[in-house]
Amino acid sequence: QVQVVESGGGLVQAGGSLRLSCTISGFSGLTFGDYAMGWFRQAPGKEREGVATIYGGSTTSYADSVKGRFTISKDNSKNTLYLEMNSLKPEDTAMYYCAGVHGYVLRSKCLSRTVADFGYWGQGTQVTVSS
Repeated sequence: QVQVVESGGGLVQAGGSLRLSCTISGFSGLTFGDYAMGWFRQAPGKEREGVATIYGGSTTSYADSVKGRFTISKDNSKNTLYLEMNSLKPEDTAMYYCAGVHGYVLRSKCLSRTVADFGYWGQGTQVTVSS
């Protein structure tokens, strides 16, 4: 059974930085590298949205709202996904979720950031950015 666990959320002032981590286990013969992984977020009263996704270590996709500020990366040796968040804004406040899918999905020739394309989800970690 695949398990996804996030960590690293917290309270930070606007302009600050945070790094989220996510470990995934229970691949049943597959490896971490076989999965597309992503970070998603959901603010109160809003739909969950894709923030950044990665496959194969170098193929990435970012939401326009975080380009240039957030960086997604992964360490296959540790089965861990990261999200480095810099220049945080109050509008980045949300519950952040890590998710994975075996293989990858393309949408409009880009790595998908669509919630429905990811099947394995963590419980989330809260990020709050104060103004």
